[in-house]
Amino acid sequence: MNAISQPSSTNIAFESPIRVKKPGSSYRTVIGVVRCIQQQRPDSTHFRGGVGSNRSDWQSSCAILASKVKSQQQETEKSGNADLTAVNGHKTLDLVPIENLPKPLTITDLSPAPMHGSTIRVAYQGVPGAYSEAAAGKAYPNCEAIPCDQFEVAFQAVELWIADRAVLPVENSLGGSIHRNYDLLLRHRLHIVGEVQLPVHHCLLALPGIRKDYLTRVISHPQALAQCELTLSKLGLNVAREAFDDTAGAAEFISANNLRDTAAIASARAADLYGLSILADGIQDDSGNVTRFVMLAREPIIPRTDRPFKTSIVFAHDTKGTSVLFKVLSAFAFRNISLTKIESRPHRNRPIRLVDDANVGTAKHFEYMFYVDFEASMAEVRAQNALAEVQEFTSFLRVLGSYPMDMTPWSSKKDN
Repeated sequence: MNAISQPSSTNIAFESPIRVKKPGSSYRTVIGVVRCIQQQRPDSTHFRGGVGSNRSDWQSSCAILASKVKSQQQETEKSGNADLTAVNGHKTLDLVPIENLPKPLTITDLSPAPMHGSTIRVAYQGVPGAYSEAAAGKAYPNCEAIPCDQFEVAFQAVELWIADRAVLPVENSLGGSIHRNYDLLLRHRLHIVGEVQLPVHHCLLALPGIRKDYLTRVISHPQALAQCELTLSKLGLNVAREAFDDTAGAAEFISANNLRDTAAIASARAADLYGLSILADGIQDDSGNVTRFVMLAREPIIPRTDRPFKTSIVFAHDTKGTSVLFKVLSAFAFRNISLTKIESRPHRNRPIRLVDDANVGTAKHFEYMFYVDFEASMAEVRAQNALAEVQEFTSFLRVLGSYPMDMTPWSSKKDN
């Protein structure tokens, strides 16, 4: 018998992955829900165990819905709308607009801060008006100079990310090496990334209205006092010399305390900053007075071969070997590598070495660390081979940095 079916509806749902492509991006998959509704008409018939005439209606509904999804996908691809919120009227996943996505890191983001002209923070020892501040400005024009009261504070400022670079003196053409900074180079793990040579122009400063006859002492940094000793004697200033932390700090001290019997050796910029007058200009004993500064960073730079480079190393010799220093120097001489500096400092961990000899008794020898600068880049094969040979004769070897040489011409004139 025929059975008359009651009006009813059947929901048939299935999930269909839809691949949507954004302009300038890869395909993304959105799960859309396509729901087909079978509506049986009241006059439709259904045979038990068979398929009624509404089968064709169901197929037609699914085809119509599928065509709507396809047309909406094509419209989305053409319009490039980043705010796709629905497929066939059903809510979908919210996609992040392309312009709001974070950009991936590039090699530029991971490189050290750019040099020469970028606004970076540079630590130096002293107060404003010090020669170290001038060296920082020469190394990094338009930088933010950060004064530090001690050399070690400048090292720590870079290590603690308070500063990006540090500019510190290591040697002077008249006064020699600044041993404190050589010891700090070994103690800290910063890298030398450059050097700058600054001509030093000393001035004798005092409060306005003070003459040289009124002075009873001269204060300044020990290096500055040593560099002006002969000139001070020629000026008839046979007065007490007292060491101060830095040249500009001495000028600031006189100004702050209104010391009318004291003069300072400092720069002309310090006189302008602290309201002092210049009693004598250019009082350094040698007109070729130049201080060499090194620039320090947390990460080394990549050595190159397209410009002159200098490399700084420190090593300790093997106590069991003989003529170690000669062998180390020969490694550079055989490869035609010029040494620009060699400095020895006491080995703090082993200051004295005992050598037993049955004939002459027990001998005591001092142990040293040797600092060497040579004109070659670590990108050169000859420099790599030289250090490989040096390592065979030494118990400790460390590369402090391989960096561009300062080739800028300098003058001892005041305006420089």
